[in-house]
Amino acid sequence: MKRIFACVALVLAGCGTAERTGMTAAEARAMIAGYIPAGVQDRDGWATDIHTALAVLKIPVTPDNVCAIVAVTEQESSFRADPAVPNLAAIAWGEIERQREKMGIPKIALDAALSIKSTDGRTYRERIDAAKTERELSDTFEDLIGRVPLGRTFFEDRNPVRTGGPMQVSVVYARAHAQAKPYPYPVLETLRDEVFTRRGGMYFGIAHLLDYSAPYDRYIYRYADYNAGHYASRNAAFQSALASVSDSKLALDGDLVVPRSATPGATESAARAIAAKLGMGNADIRRDLETGTRREFETTTLYRRVFELAEAPGKALPRAVVPSIELQSPKFTRRLTTRWFAERVVQRHRQCLSRGKLAMAPEPWPAF
Repeated sequence: MKRIFACVALVLAGCGTAERTGMTAAEARAMIAGYIPAGVQDRDGWATDIHTALAVLKIPVTPDNVCAIVAVTEQESSFRADPAVPNLAAIAWGEIERQREKMGIPKIALDAALSIKSTDGRTYRERIDAAKTERELSDTFEDLIGRVPLGRTFFEDRNPVRTGGPMQVSVVYARAHAQAKPYPYPVLETLRDEVFTRRGGMYFGIAHLLDYSAPYDRYIYRYADYNAGHYASRNAAFQSALASVSDSKLALDGDLVVPRSATPGATESAARAIAAKLGMGNADIRRDLETGTRREFETTTLYRRVFELAEAPGKALPRAVVPSIELQSPKFTRRLTTRWFAERVVQRHRQCLSRGKLAMAPEPWPAF
């Protein structure tokens, strides 16, 4: 059934988007190619994969949508399907050692497992040392998990390669999206493998960037969400309003509840402190906060009451704020933040529009 859907989806990709924009499929692909930097190899192939994703996801082919995709792809990989990562082996060994210590596995046992020859004749240690791209490293760990008992114990659901592909999309997100909406291509091996391909990486990256409804009037918030998680910018604005009402200091990180914990976090504690003002009980507050990863949070009593209390007569507070998050990754060699990421992508978006010989969109940018 999935294979049948894939064929149907690819057929629809040739016409569905074009019908909504007044362009033929060929014209839409040519337009997309015009926004891709001239130095990119196989621009037509990239344009085809972008167009297919937009068509299947029913996202309009507009200059702003195309440039949003191009900007994120430039930022994340410079249009390389499986980009090389400097010092990848050293990063991998650091992560392996952290996991080993956390799980309490003796070093001698792990060394023995990594000294076993893998399916390509090299030992797993040799493959890790030689890995230049995230796909090579991910394949090594998946091979280890499938063949070595300790590998299943140590790395099952702990593959240290968590993002990949040209838009550096999360493997966890790709799996969740594929459960909600059938993936439009045949899965030759696993969804994890698809993330590292051009077609799969672009499809899931475009979905993560554009395939959700958000109340934003500027692209910078969507770019922040791409980095920090869906609705992080909206949630950060809510946290700012809540902080002012509750006279508390909150990190504007967009995280409203502590995952898998009954203990209230800072945001929930601040809301509970003004429960009487809100006219809500603790259970109601928790219930509303747990919708923070969805659009419906904006319709909850908690969201509405916090803004009612925070806004002075005639003065509206922003409904989106770029989250204040310092990015954590062993791949980073300097201090980076979500704001830095979002602003860099905004710059690339503007350059893309200019490359397409279109006037730069004035602030605030149009919603989509």
